[in-house]
Amino acid sequence: MSISPPASSLNNWNELAERALDGQPLSRDEAISILTADDDQLLSILDAARRVRQSLFGKTVQLYYLKNAKSGLCPEDCSYCSQSKISTAPIEKYAMLNAERLLDGARKAAENQSRTYCIVASGRGPTDREVDHVSSVVRQIKEQYDLHICCCLGLLKPEQAIRLKEAGVDRVNHNLNTSERHHEEICSTHTFQDRLNTLSVCRDAGLELCAGLIVGMGENHGDVVDVAMKLRELEVESIPVNFLHAIDGTPLQNVEELSPAYCLKVLAMFRLAVPKAELRVAGGREVNLRSLQPLSLFAANSLFVSDYLTTAGQRPEDDFRMIADLGFEITAGDYDSAKLLSHWQVPHQKSAQCDNPGAGSCGCG
Repeated sequence: MSISPPASSLNNWNELAERALDGQPLSRDEAISILTADDDQLLSILDAARRVRQSLFGKTVQLYYLKNAKSGLCPEDCSYCSQSKISTAPIEKYAMLNAERLLDGARKAAENQSRTYCIVASGRGPTDREVDHVSSVVRQIKEQYDLHICCCLGLLKPEQAIRLKEAGVDRVNHNLNTSERHHEEICSTHTFQDRLNTLSVCRDAGLELCAGLIVGMGENHGDVVDVAMKLRELEVESIPVNFLHAIDGTPLQNVEELSPAYCLKVLAMFRLAVPKAELRVAGGREVNLRSLQPLSLFAANSLFVSDYLTTAGQRPEDDFRMIADLGFEITAGDYDSAKLLSHWQVPHQKSAQCDNPGAGSCGCG
């Protein structure tokens, strides 16, 4: 005969949700208890995260479109990255794209109903010339499209952050990637403190902060929680949660240790730990969450649409269909980009064979 544990030993996930909404921070032990909970607790945990998400963000989903503005050619040795100097992955390598191609990316972002256009460049950090180039392009984008602009350019100097802000950049992405304890296992060419310093100079320049992590790089549960606690301390506006997509040619190419259930518990923990932040299910969602992808949006309120830096993502029309089937809706958020919404059509009302392939208005092409 099995004996059920006393009620006092069972985690009350709904109580954690109520406390999160009351502004009471999740403790480190409570956060770890979410990650280590049995999988049969998953739906209860996810429902607690959903309560917080729905209270603060309703049924809205923010879309992000990413443009790899500079690929490869990076002197850093990050173990997860196909663009690092130690990677042998067969990726395309090129210097900073010209204005025409970056503007074309902005056009595609608008067509894909994205709220935010992300300009990403490989490398330790940008040269002043590259910052000037990006700044010039951002000014043109702001004139043509109602897009929120996020730049991910590596380690930044204070004056570079100021120039980006003056050009109209809204937000800078600079991920912590992992905890301070585990950082040296992942990268030796820059420190955890270097990353914190860049976030600091961006905040001082008046930029919003986007910072997250990559789960599945050999870290322990405490490392994942430590990142959540640090991001809460930094009061970042946006948290992208990436799940390792092991790429052939990188030191982590054979690492495959994540289950869909664990990924969902990570997202739920972040929602309860940093309830007011925009939480984005980011790279690796397709290969790690697999058939459980839709459940991620009960904790997260944002996702990337289309491809990532050097890996392919789910087709935009599949993302649109997933959002619509869940009863959620794409929104432009607090920025003056409401015109994007008028272009969105409920994807399951489109035929499988688009009569205007390549146009992009329904996600095809």
